[in-house]
Amino acid sequence: MTVIRVTCGGCGDVELSATEMRVRRCVETGHATYVFTCPDCHMVEVRTAEDHVVEVLRSAGVTCAEWQLPAELAESRIGPPLTHDDLLDFHDMLRSSDWFSSLESLTRTTEPDR
Repeated sequence: MTVIRVTCGGCGDVELSATEMRVRRCVETGHATYVFTCPDCHMVEVRTAEDHVVEVLRSAGVTCAEWQLPAELAESRIGPPLTHDDLLDFHDMLRSSDWFSSLESLTRTTEPDR
């Protein structure tokens, strides 16, 4: 069994097996982290992992999960950004019994013509 030494923020160096860690890598950016739970204090630790660290961990048998950025990040943004007042107005709208129809009428007036 491969033993991997990692550093816990509270306990210092601890030893784990490959099954006690996970690597997570973003497909679009290549940013990667490794995640483990400290066997001593049980805190979850997340650390940034450079490419060479990812390769070493994967070769040691650590599972790698790839993830993608949410599609909403690529959507075009129209209109001004939301303000705190907008959020409070929306909160007040949700208190009424006809909030859905009120919100629906607002979206109909802001949709572009097709």
